[in-house]
Amino acid sequence: MLKEVHEHITDELTQGARTDTIFIITAILFNLVVLGINSGIAGSATDTYNRDSTSEDILLVVFTILLLIVNTISVFGLRVGKQTRGTLLEGLINMYKDNQVEKYYDPALLGNYNKRYTLFTGVIACLGVTAVIVPLIIRFT
Repeated sequence: MLKEVHEHITDELTQGARTDTIFIITAILFNLVVLGINSGIAGSATDTYNRDSTSEDILLVVFTILLLIVNTISVFGLRVGKQTRGTLLEGLINMYKDNQVEKYYDPALLGNYNKRYTLFTGVIACLGVTAVIVPLIIRFT
């Protein structure tokens, strides 16, 4: 029975890592795509031949709102993944302690995982801020 529980926990950790990867890749790609689209729209809105830029401004706002929603969902997903991973790893460590094999797993890894989640969140935030600010600079300068 212990083997099945261990296998279940490691399967959950693997699935969680895949889910976190999807959140990260989705957020990064979406940020880069929106950066490109909004930069193009902003450049078009500042074109001297374009007298009414209302539609471009509306598109900028819509894509910026979508960007904020996708980034919020991704960061929330990463937080849930971080909490889930912590809970699963604590259970795994307790199982190792109960079976006197805890010396083979360094609990410091928990801190490393937390740092990694913080770094991933930072990358998403930096790209998100860049995807908002750069088009605004293009639009209003």
